Amino acid sequence: MSGRRLLRGVTRRLHRGGWNTAVKAEVSGGVVTLEGEVSSYHEYVSLGTAIGRLSGVRGVVNRVTYPGRPEPEHRRGEQRRLRTADVVIVGAGVVGCCIARQLSRYHLEVVVVEKETDVACGTSKANNGMVHTGIGEKMGTLKQRLCVEGHRQFDRLCRELQVPYRQQGMYIVLTPQSFASLAVPTALAQAVGGRLIPSMILRRAKKLGLPMRRADWREVLEAEPHLTRDVLSAVYAPTYGVTCPYRFTIALAENAVANGVQVMLGTEVVDVLVEDGRVAGVQTDRGTIAAPWVINAAGLYADVIADMAGAREYTIHPKKGAILLFDKETSHYVRHHLSLLRFPRTEHYKGGGIMLTVDGNLQWGPTITEIQDRDDRSVTREEIDAVFEHYQALLPGFPRQAVIAYFSGLRAATFTEDFVIKPADAVRGFIHVAGIQSPGLAAAPAISDLVIDILRRQGMDLRPKSHFQPRRQSPPVIRELSDEERAQHIARNPRYGRIVCRCEEVSEGEIVDAVHSPLPACTLDAVKRRTRAGMGRCQGAFCLPRVARILARERDRALEDIEKDRPGSRLFVGPAKCLLEGEHED
Repeated sequence: MSGRRLLRGVTRRLHRGGWNTAVKAEVSGGVVTLEGEVSSYHEYVSLGTAIGRLSGVRGVVNRVTYPGRPEPEHRRGEQRRLRTADVVIVGAGVVGCCIARQLSRYHLEVVVVEKETDVACGTSKANNGMVHTGIGEKMGTLKQRLCVEGHRQFDRLCRELQVPYRQQGMYIVLTPQSFASLAVPTALAQAVGGRLIPSMILRRAKKLGLPMRRADWREVLEAEPHLTRDVLSAVYAPTYGVTCPYRFTIALAENAVANGVQVMLGTEVVDVLVEDGRVAGVQTDRGTIAAPWVINAAGLYADVIADMAGAREYTIHPKKGAILLFDKETSHYVRHHLSLLRFPRTEHYKGGGIMLTVDGNLQWGPTITEIQDRDDRSVTREEIDAVFEHYQALLPGFPRQAVIAYFSGLRAATFTEDFVIKPADAVRGFIHVAGIQSPGLAAAPAISDLVIDILRRQGMDLRPKSHFQPRRQSPPVIRELSDEERAQHIARNPRYGRIVCRCEEVSEGEIVDAVHSPLPACTLDAVKRRTRAGMGRCQGAFCLPRVARILARERDRALEDIEKDRPGSRLFVGPAKCLLEGEHED
């Protein structure tokens, strides 16, 4: 579509929405840039979404202001040269780490920079771990294509990395509740839900090459005896899988490090260096890294990083999803993933579901809500109630009091609601890997393949290593071993026989392994993500002080210097008796 024609369409949309007097638009190469002012954040999102829906729009840069819009922070970086590299990857989420591992196959100096103290601290740690098949994505989108391709690679990749992955299958269920918001007559609901909708799903599955089949109510209730008796029908997708998203990301990073990649944690990019229209590296709060290639995999802050390079082609507007986690005693309630279709469908939302994690906990969610704050991971009472209201229709007898934890994650959505994976239009050597929301986990292997292909077409010299090692040796997980295997490990190292976390049966040896791994765990939450110490029923009430002591000992730090996660998140201020005696009055 020509720029003039697209601009006319944008102008008509602005007029139709009543924005034509307050907002001005420019179009360049399919990217629409909006300037002006609206009355609220809600209107800001509505405006961007309306423009993003237009045919021919490749990206929406929404620079419109609204009351209370936060001003961007401009942090100063260190001027000293840290090092040079062939490529810098900004962001150590699942996508950044998967790209790093792929690049470690070649004779390249690769550096990953991450502002947090560990990998997988953003969207990658706070999702439900579902490895989607692509059936729930909009047909013809990049995210659907890469999800289908990535899903097919997941089993092999998890075996190479020794990360748990289970294809438990999913029942996509239809009940009268599916049509409750539409007030559909019972007979029509039975006809539509019993045959028409399953047939439509199966036609889509056939186009995508996905093995799915229709299941009647008898089969579903036999497979899932705790399910509601109101089932009309279901579609069964046998290849739906689940992994642990943060353990998967950690494994990718560790394998990349073992193959020569440097991961720099606690290192924030504050500027992207550009010379004569070509990227020249990044400036961080620790110093500069010179590099002719920069891959922007910064998730929720991808548009901020792109702005630093003068290469902005999209805007991220975050969406929050709340998830509930239940005691392992409820694991018998389901045998497969369960998803209840509801109509009308919420745009750009697959509906979440009920699933059994690889660690044996039931998990419900996520929800979806537009939010303004890119760091807001709170969970409200209203969100908890919404999760129960949405999913208890599938398991009406489920014990609500079995919740042991709840958390929320953020989706890095663009206004076109698709992945943005391409070379920057304005800056050579700068690669966009943005808008990676669900199904980003499933798509990550295919995303990394696409990035490699882009780099090759852009002229990067990719010479394969003969000594690349694709396999990662996972440290022992004591709770998963037989008695004989446990005895062998304890005989070699008695620390494997000292259980620190009773709920999850995590030993001292496993915690020590985490602290001294190729990507060392330096905080309590980093230990938790690698070992599950503190993730059980008591949520760390018993083991947290013990884990902290081991971490302090192994890192040769004072106990009061041990942090929960981010810098400054200390849990201890000093010995209790000294405090009582007034020796630490500060």
